Amino acid sequence: MASIQTREKNGKPSYTVKIRVKGSPPVFKTFTRLTDARNWAQKTESDIREGLYFKKNESRKHTLKELIKRYTEEILLHKPK
Repeated sequence: MASIQTREKNGKPSYTVKIRVKGSPPVFKTFTRLTDARNWAQKTESDIREGLYFKKNESRKHTLKELIKRYTEEILLHKPK
């Protein structure tokens, strides 16, 4: 869910957008115009929900089966019986 906080910096307003979606890390960004903040919040929130905003972790590309196979081939061969 996106929330917009208004702050004053050097006598001028600034708008900080905070987006928190369950299962994703929070995202923050500051704007000088409220309309820019609202547009960015809408677009970014939908991108996060669709899985387009964050890059995929390297760990998500591999399965447990691949991990076990790699462990048996690289680690177990060098261990004493």
